[in-house]
Amino acid sequence: MFIQTETTPNPLTLKFIPGEIVMPNGTAEFRSAAEAAASPFALRLFRLQGVIGVFYGRDFIAVTKDDTRDWAVLKPLILGMVMDHFSQAQPQLFTTPPATTSSRITTSDDPVIQKIIDLLEKRIRPAVAQDGGDITFDRFENGVVYVQMRGACAGCPSSTITLKAGIENMLRHYVPEVTEVRAA
Repeated sequence: MFIQTETTPNPLTLKFIPGEIVMPNGTAEFRSAAEAAASPFALRLFRLQGVIGVFYGRDFIAVTKDDTRDWAVLKPLILGMVMDHFSQAQPQLFTTPPATTSSRITTSDDPVIQKIIDLLEKRIRPAVAQDGGDITFDRFENGVVYVQMRGACAGCPSSTITLKAGIENMLRHYVPEVTEVRAA
């Protein structure tokens, strides 16, 4: 089994790609061992000194470390854990469905909100996932779109630039009712 790794714009987060589906629906983010209780795999990752976040995307696992540990030390340990998990065909990443799983909001009665959701789902989320993160629609109020940034994007130094220069510009271009995009 070959596990690919990719850097992300967040230097503290690495993306591990096992070549298999990790989360068939939604995403899951864990910011502590306590949050990871329903995922034995994430819990094992948190036992590694320096791991401060685990994010499951459709086909990747993004691991965030603190700045006290070097990737040269952590990466081989994590690679081994990912390889063991998937090569042993362990049944699931969860013992029970996690409360932190995000599902996509895909419909709305409001045509403006539906257009925003469609753009987020079809154009923005796939690009954000390539960087090891996720973005979900929270709400639309008075011209402002509120989104939740997760995974590598949540603590990324360039997330504000991505939010304003990328996401806000695209939404304003296609949806004139949008005046601003903010993190929820």
